[in-house]
Amino acid sequence: MSQGRYYEDFEVGEVYRHWPGRTNHRIDDTMFSLMTMNQNPLHIDEHYCFPAPARKRLVNGTFVFSLAVGMSVADMSLAIDRDTGVRGYPAHRSVWHGDTIYAESTVLDKQESKSKPDRESSTLRRGPLIRR
Repeated sequence: MSQGRYYEDFEVGEVYRHWPGRTNHRIDDTMFSLMTMNQNPLHIDEHYCFPAPARKRLVNGTFVFSLAVGMSVADMSLAIDRDTGVRGYPAHRSVWHGDTIYAESTVLDKQESKSKPDRESSTLRRGPLIRR
């Protein structure tokens, strides 16, 4: 079974909606924050967050971005041996434990490599869509 697309398959302007989505849990966010040494109490300390208006921990935004990039691999980069870049990261609303993350990628451009003429590269925008 082959997955992914080859460089020649991409067209500028195409949008790929990645499936499946991923529901995040407290342990996912906690472990990611601790592994990346993010000490912000908004992500790891329930008691610190209790007086705040939301009264719950906020999911680490870098975790959301990492999920979106990971979800895009099967569609965007699994079958190619070239670098695919990420340009831009749209702001999203707050993500809480139990929310499900969906992502999509838009092909912004394709260009031949100047340093490696036998390869091309594509620049992609990957932005998470949050659904509750």
